[in-house]
Amino acid sequence: MSCTLFISDLHLDPERPDVTGLFLDYLEAHAGKADALYILGDLFEAWIGDDDDAALGMDVSAAIRHCTKAGTPVFLMHGNRDFLLGESFARQSCCTLLEDPTLIDLYGTPTLLMHGDLLCTDDTAYLNFRAQVRSTDWQANLLARPLEARRAMAREMRAASREQNRGKPESIMDVNADAVTDAMLRFGTLRLIHGHTHRPAVHELHLNGRPAQRIVLGDWYEQGSVLECNAQGCTLQVLDLPKR
Repeated sequence: MSCTLFISDLHLDPERPDVTGLFLDYLEAHAGKADALYILGDLFEAWIGDDDDAALGMDVSAAIRHCTKAGTPVFLMHGNRDFLLGESFARQSCCTLLEDPTLIDLYGTPTLLMHGDLLCTDDTAYLNFRAQVRSTDWQANLLARPLEARRAMAREMRAASREQNRGKPESIMDVNADAVTDAMLRFGTLRLIHGHTHRPAVHELHLNGRPAQRIVLGDWYEQGSVLECNAQGCTLQVLDLPKR
């Protein structure tokens, strides 16, 4: 049976080779067998520019290219950690970059795809930071710096993010219900798929008296998380990390 796959928040990092291995094995196993693979942000823990020559980016790019060449197109959306992924990476990987949000037809059901951070409207400090780092001038200034300077800046930003998140209430880092409703109504859809919050679940909703669904993808820290969809519906699946 044909299916479409959705993943997000892998946060691939050289320090977690077991997760990278799980992802590469998963790509190999499904190359040419799925109708499509959608990666909804934060594929990498950090991305400092398409000119990065680190082995991790090259290995992942090659695996995505193999998957696409085998017949399973790969679609990639920016997350809050890898927003500098650009057209050069897309060309090298033979994947397609997606706008956030994007509406697709999923086996006859209009489905809205998002990374999910835009739905966290209670976290105004983060949204202000997001607007800053997504600006053309900010990105151009950063990409003009040497690779080592960018690596150092990425480490500093990750450390600062962890410290800031420790001081925030859990509720502020989750999606806002009104933001979810507004997004789904704006795009005229009854299904939303997103990541970012690391809280995998299928939420049953009602929009204007009609049943609707918000599906949250899981992260890839302690295990892998995949959403498999076909014409009958969608199912969240867990992938176990290799035994150590």
